Amino acid sequence: MRRNRQAMKTEEIRRILEEGTSGVLALSGDGGYPYAVPLSYVCDGSRLFFHGARSGHKIDAIRRCEKASFCVVAADDVVPEAYTTRYKSVIVFGRIRILEDEAQIREAINKLALKYYPAGSPAHRSEMIRREWASLCMMEMTVEHMTGKQAKELIRPAESI
Repeated sequence: MRRNRQAMKTEEIRRILEEGTSGVLALSGDGGYPYAVPLSYVCDGSRLFFHGARSGHKIDAIRRCEKASFCVVAADDVVPEAYTTRYKSVIVFGRIRILEDEAQIREAINKLALKYYPAGSPAHRSEMIRREWASLCMMEMTVEHMTGKQAKELIRPAESI
């Protein structure tokens, strides 16, 4: 990162990943073009989980190349008079794979379901998963490294020392 002063600490990066609701998964697409797709996700330590259909451009890209990045924007407040934004964002780099083991798939989809509907009953969650099971594909991204950056206006004085 060119502007090291704006780099976020690991704790802040992890908080953003835990609290974020969506991000953009970037893969190596067809014909050498990058392929970036917005997705819901759940973070579990050094892993991110995504769900989607069992076939399509995203799945083809993952099968071709396991390297990926995932970006979450936590803040993007436009400040018109300054011609800028006050932003916070995180980029995760790692390797992604399609889960094949049924127990791993169930564990991952349960984590995702709990994130988005924590007040839901286990019975309701199980029924929704059962209804979608036939077409469900779960993906796991293992984090190799991550960076976080924020607008200089958001850096607290103690952080800039």
